[in-house]
Amino acid sequence: MTTQHETEPPERSFSPQAGATDAPKMRRVAVASTVGTVVEFYDFFIFSTAAVLVFQSVFYAELGTAAASASALATIGVAFVARPFGSVIFGHFGDRIGRKKTLVTSMLLMGGATVAVGLLPGADSIGVAAPVLLVLLRMAQGIAVGGEWAGALLMATEYAPAKQRGTFAMFPQLGPSLGLSLSTGTFLVTSLVLDDAAFLSWGWRVPFLMSAVLVLVGLWVRLSLEETPVFRKESVRSRAPFMDLMRNQSRELALASGATLGVLAFFGTSATMLLSYGSVTLGLPRQWVLGAAIIGGLAFAAATIAGGIWSDRVGRRPLLVGSHVLAVLTAVALFPILDLATLPAFTAGLVLAFVVTGLAYAPLGAQLAEVFATTYRYTGAGLAYNIGGVVGAACAPLIGAVLLERWGSLAVGIMLAVYATVALACLAKLGETRGRELDAHRGDSTEPQHTP
Repeated sequence: MTTQHETEPPERSFSPQAGATDAPKMRRVAVASTVGTVVEFYDFFIFSTAAVLVFQSVFYAELGTAAASASALATIGVAFVARPFGSVIFGHFGDRIGRKKTLVTSMLLMGGATVAVGLLPGADSIGVAAPVLLVLLRMAQGIAVGGEWAGALLMATEYAPAKQRGTFAMFPQLGPSLGLSLSTGTFLVTSLVLDDAAFLSWGWRVPFLMSAVLVLVGLWVRLSLEETPVFRKESVRSRAPFMDLMRNQSRELALASGATLGVLAFFGTSATMLLSYGSVTLGLPRQWVLGAAIIGGLAFAAATIAGGIWSDRVGRRPLLVGSHVLAVLTAVALFPILDLATLPAFTAGLVLAFVVTGLAYAPLGAQLAEVFATTYRYTGAGLAYNIGGVVGAACAPLIGAVLLERWGSLAVGIMLAVYATVALACLAKLGETRGRELDAHRGDSTEPQHTP
């Protein structure tokens, strides 16, 4: 088998688990991987929230109400299309020069794009340039988050002891749940403090500008870490990580991408479509819906913690299979609960959807890190996750909106059940990954080696 590699001397020769026994270092790893992804996903989600609440008025008002709303929502989806490209671009450099440097760059890109949105003049000031620049900045966000997730995951898992890899994979996986709660809470406070006119005029910009402070904190934490021991020990560097991935583990890439669909479809639908469903279709007050989303995000975080810890005890596969079976049942029951149209029922339904998502989210992250060879792990894990993000998190809410209009809410539940079933089939083919040594296989082998 022909691959393109180059050999470089490792920066330091030591066991990949050497840093894992250093408790202070592992605490810094946990904090850095959590803070970094929280900041990234905070930036990512405030855009989505603002698109639903204000962008149609600020950037697309001349299109008319219906077209403005559709254009604002379409702008959200631009990032999901950009995310796989981000995973390939940042994955290339993450596999070539290291996880740490690449993560710092992704955070700078995300923070810069987010602050720029907060400073961007509206269409009434600069005309058509405003929505064009908005789309470009959203693309930059998508590229950044496409490169962020895998790097943060590998920063945690490549430092972690093998028996605690699921637990440490949990920390970066807290990013979406805590980022969602933080971004929603920021908009909730802003909308409560300001009247509608002030909020539409300038108040919506505050959460975007606050990102500058969060990014500085995230950079300070990340710069305090060294490169991961697994990467430093790896003496082989792929010259073309994406090509080596496709040559050696394209089957695993396809299955790993499919395995993410159930989790990401549930998350994408819960974080976007259900919020609109609660406020528009069910007629619940906006502040109530935002409050329910904060509670749901915290429940998502708690379930993510539990899922990561349990996966180290029972294995990735049993927990992932069990949570996806639960997801199928939840999908069918979800909308009958929501359609009670009361705040307790809506909150309960949202929490249930997020808990099902969280139980699988951390084990899935650990599994993606364990599937791919070190020389292209950043590229493989990131691409699998972000392909799932396009097909699951981005497409599921759009498909769900069409199904809801034509056949009602039960059809949306059936759609989520289908997503979870497809993921189950892929998980069955991938098998168990707990116990694999991350540094035991190279990019020139077709199958990762297992430890007894």
